[in-house]
Amino acid sequence: MKSIIEQIDLWAFNTPDTIAFQNSDYSLTYKTLKQQSDAIASWIVKNNFANKPIIVYGHMQLEMISTFLGCVKAGCAYIPVDESIPFERLKKMITNSGATLLITPKEFSLEFEAIKVINLGELQSIIRSTNLIDSLADFYVKDDETFYIIYTSGSTGDPKGVQITEKNLRSFSGWILKDFNLQKGQRFLNQAPFSFDLSVMDLYPSLLSGGTLIAVEKSLIERPKLLFDYLMERNLEVWTSTPSFIEMCMMNPDFNEAFLPKLKTFLFCGEVLSNNSAKQLLSRFPNAEIYNTYGPTEATVAVTFVKITEEVINKYSPLPIGAPKDDTIIYIMDELGNPLPEGSTGEIIIAGPSVSKGYLNNQLKTEAAYDQINGMNAYKTGDSGYFENGLLFYKGRIDFQIKLHGYRIEIEDIENNIRKLPLVHSAVVLPEIKDGKCINLHCLVVVKEHDFEKEYHLTRFLKEELTKFMPTYMIPRKFSYQSSLPMTTNGKVDRKKLLEQVYQ
Repeated sequence: MKSIIEQIDLWAFNTPDTIAFQNSDYSLTYKTLKQQSDAIASWIVKNNFANKPIIVYGHMQLEMISTFLGCVKAGCAYIPVDESIPFERLKKMITNSGATLLITPKEFSLEFEAIKVINLGELQSIIRSTNLIDSLADFYVKDDETFYIIYTSGSTGDPKGVQITEKNLRSFSGWILKDFNLQKGQRFLNQAPFSFDLSVMDLYPSLLSGGTLIAVEKSLIERPKLLFDYLMERNLEVWTSTPSFIEMCMMNPDFNEAFLPKLKTFLFCGEVLSNNSAKQLLSRFPNAEIYNTYGPTEATVAVTFVKITEEVINKYSPLPIGAPKDDTIIYIMDELGNPLPEGSTGEIIIAGPSVSKGYLNNQLKTEAAYDQINGMNAYKTGDSGYFENGLLFYKGRIDFQIKLHGYRIEIEDIENNIRKLPLVHSAVVLPEIKDGKCINLHCLVVVKEHDFEKEYHLTRFLKEELTKFMPTYMIPRKFSYQSSLPMTTNGKVDRKKLLEQVYQ
């Protein structure tokens, strides 16, 4: 089987002038992508930076894609770091990874002696002037070698580097291209920054199928009018995003099939997709296929999927997160590591070829989170779930529970019930903590058009509706109404910012 790099490079010969990547300002063809990545790889090898991870710093610039591929062609894993990441966190990544090279397609200075920085000017010179190495293919990252490293939050405050191998990525990308009815040469949305592993769901399926990746930069997301003009002009066919991002887009009543007539596939990951959002999206894009997926960074983006239809929406609430991909087994286990039968709730354990080999230079955390089951790498997700009719359902984080008035409550359980209400567009529930104890629940909600003249009338109505779904002690005491919910650069609801606003 051809490697990831070999498969992508084929498009430079088969369709050299097809645009591989496009942002709001520039575009990059497959021919140029190969030329640039070959030059970058040759420079890395000649300057003895091979065999160590390389940090690629920026925000959706064309050269980032060329540099990603240049790194792996030189035998190096790349570490994507979005420019929104604070410098102190970046320094922790450098220290943990042992990286001695940072490449950025922008003018950038970093006062950190441990690393050499290649800025935009130097990068352009490398691309223009480097003589290529004849035997470059000998260096390519392959099989169990690390392809990329994505840093996730650690409980200690120090980021953890998840190592994804070429074999992991082949398992994931092959599944996406086979089971999601995708075609060659399609146009993919890239909403997530490259430091968020959701971006892998569009980046590699697009490049491996000769598609065009359309990047939506942060500056566009912050300006909805420009965003919608941009989306309309790009003839998107495959949409990959968080549910929060599509909910933001659906606040515009013109976001529908007439607005994006070629859009035929939606892929969601990273957050809970609510029944309301799915129903609304299906009504606006009746001819599109909508997929809900689930997976942690440690198992290469996603490992389950389900096609969302009217039947699924009406039958299940909350929505299922799907069935495992063919090469993966998912276990539900109790606290002692015993498998549980269908219908029982426990920890979701993932085993299969897309489970990573662990955290970079962090043996303690790796041993705590990873295991071997029947000869396969397995990852303990820390997520709670259960199977019903062969479909996996997500119950929330095991550690995302609160105790209120003696009751143990799942925050996400409350949010799922609030999102069921017809008047609710989106909602977040925040616990109010005092002296280490939860004393109250506060719901911030974006509502649809309604006839209530006073907010307290609306609140009373919502609370009465909620009593149909959950006990009174789970219903938030306070409701605040928002025009929108803030999002992180990853496209998820920014809970930290909301906590600061509410409890400052």
